[in-house]
Amino acid sequence: MTYFSALGSPLSGSGVPAPGAPGITAWRALLALAVVFVLLATTGWTAVRKHQADAGPRATALHAWEKGSFAGRPLPDPDASPSRISRYFGQLSAAQQRTLATRYPLVVGNLGGAPLQLRYRANHTALLQARDIERKRMRDQRLTDEGRDQAGQRMHRFESMLRPGRQILAFDPTGRGRAAEVFGDLRKARRVSVVVPGVDTDLLSFEKSARQYSAPVGMAESLQRQQHAARPGTRTATIAWADYTAPEGLGVDAASGAAAQDGAVRLNKLLRALPATSAGASPGIALICHSYGSVVCGVAAHQVPDSVTDIAVAGSPGMRVDNAAQLGTRARVWAMRDRDDWIADVPHMDVGGLGHGADPVSDAFGARRLSARGAVGHTGYFVPHTGSLANFAAIGTGSYRDLRCHSSDPKCSFVPSVS
Repeated sequence: MTYFSALGSPLSGSGVPAPGAPGITAWRALLALAVVFVLLATTGWTAVRKHQADAGPRATALHAWEKGSFAGRPLPDPDASPSRISRYFGQLSAAQQRTLATRYPLVVGNLGGAPLQLRYRANHTALLQARDIERKRMRDQRLTDEGRDQAGQRMHRFESMLRPGRQILAFDPTGRGRAAEVFGDLRKARRVSVVVPGVDTDLLSFEKSARQYSAPVGMAESLQRQQHAARPGTRTATIAWADYTAPEGLGVDAASGAAAQDGAVRLNKLLRALPATSAGASPGIALICHSYGSVVCGVAAHQVPDSVTDIAVAGSPGMRVDNAAQLGTRARVWAMRDRDDWIADVPHMDVGGLGHGADPVSDAFGARRLSARGAVGHTGYFVPHTGSLANFAAIGTGSYRDLRCHSSDPKCSFVPSVS
């Protein structure tokens, strides 16, 4: 189902032109205009506005941090540059660092520039506290049955995230919640892949038992395994990055760029805070962006650091530009879409701020078009043994000669082409 499925699709249905038929552009324009009116009538203009951050445990922790001091000195601004934060922690002993992580886990665990292992430790502490809160809420008779059930779901999610060996890079239980997790050794990695997911991503959907490769954790873990299998000699790490407030549901928020604007700021903050390798060099970074995550990557593109070598999008509704050149990045831009993906039915245009612009797999967009052979549907791109996952791994490891491009894209003629 798409944002627009209630209105039908210009690519299917009785009496509607087939792809490439005369009048398809007009159909898409009319459909997009109808979408605007329907969405505004049902959800209102206010839904397009940026949501205010909910007050919650992280806001409380930040307030305490900003008012606090340590070892006789004020604590650093949590919005300070990663280098400034790194210098501050470098002046502390290991015991002092652990004390700060214990006292302010929801701050230290999300602090770009803080030592990686300290962030993992702080987020473990924050998860323990959040789990215990939800466990109490499960028995709180002041809550509705639905409220207690949701508390149980959150408690079980936090217990899963507390399993030994998990490296939680970011965690915020406020509202629907945000998180990021690292697979591999981020400190030693020469190549880092960042998986940016789409609509309905939150703490409860951060990982899934069923359809695991449709969730950020499953996506990133699958990609990391494929990268290691394909290039075991390349030191890689992969981040499941769900540290932004994704649109909820398939309404106006999903069709607008408000969430992407906020997400782009947070994404670039992460990218600039990634640690240098143990040899002191910046790792090469690939952004692997799925669905609405590609909108986030598109908005972020003009400000990504030079260490970002590649931006690859799959199942994209658009990147809020007319062509790849308008992204304003030196990174290579790649796009793929499997033939069963319903996102193809979404009108790729921008009307009144709704819609995300041109189709990244169109010839006119100018991205290198990759094969998605083996992928099925909108969430099938990270399933093992698919051509889409193999292509993501080739990009993530910088193994461009291993890429398989779509047969219709002459710009990829330097590698073997398949449909």
